[in-house]
Amino acid sequence: MEHAEPIRRTLEIEELTNRYFVHPIAGWLVPLFAALRISPNAVSMAGMALGISAGVAYARYQDPRYVILGFILMIAWHVMDGADGQLARLTKSQSQLGKVLDGICDYVTFIAVYAGLASNLSVQYGDWVWLLILSAGLCHAVQSAAYEAQRQEYNFWGLGRKSAGLFEAAVSARGASRASFVQRLSDGIHRVYLEVQLLVSGVTVEFHDRLAKTLDLPPERAASVRRRYRETFAPLVRQWSVMSANYRTLGIFAFALAGLPLYYFWFEIIGFSAMSVLLLRKRRVRYEQFFSGLEPVDGRSVSLSMRPAE
Repeated sequence: MEHAEPIRRTLEIEELTNRYFVHPIAGWLVPLFAALRISPNAVSMAGMALGISAGVAYARYQDPRYVILGFILMIAWHVMDGADGQLARLTKSQSQLGKVLDGICDYVTFIAVYAGLASNLSVQYGDWVWLLILSAGLCHAVQSAAYEAQRQEYNFWGLGRKSAGLFEAAVSARGASRASFVQRLSDGIHRVYLEVQLLVSGVTVEFHDRLAKTLDLPPERAASVRRRYRETFAPLVRQWSVMSANYRTLGIFAFALAGLPLYYFWFEIIGFSAMSVLLLRKRRVRYEQFFSGLEPVDGRSVSLSMRPAE
């Protein structure tokens, strides 16, 4: 059974700074935005403006005052980034264009911050810094796509949320065709993003097909399977939150305040990439752990082991 998506994101897998700081502030602002008839896309654009301003501030990272200003502006962007989705769900105004715009605004914010730092660092170390930061940005995009895939799959398989899983969304996107240029462009960007998510998420065709067949059960039995899925995968999704934008914001701030922003980009390439590989390996282990508790009977029913996930 599918369930409508709530206004707030799934708490049991939510990253801690979002859960206790960013989203409560966003939740306070959302009713105000709704009363003023401010659209979710307008909130996204306002957030992007804050992010670009943060990039301008970080371009002067040698002055701690500008580092602190850049950090504050990025926190404000996080709040707007949390508010646009909540507002869209509250007002039931979700759209494919809105999802694409939200993603673009997120990337523009980090591009602005990375470019702001690069403009200063290249003067000190040479133009090779731009190549380093471009590499870091690509790693960031891939790592973020993998993290969001874990959340999306959890909501789909574990909670039966209305929003489609990765495979379903990708198939739908491949067949999408719209008359307007803007719609075709947004569909194309979204389709590329979904394909990247599939590539780096660790989600396999075998797992998808096997679990889909397993969930083709009476509601009470399917609910047991979903519960087992949540027990198995929720701890791992919480570990994936280290790839969230929040920790990158904190990392940029800490390295810049220490006067060593160049080392952040090396950590983006080496440190975060190593963690991604480790987490994908853990996901494969969880696949085996999950199905070890499900014993097919007559090709449709399952015997569910209630042994808690480790």
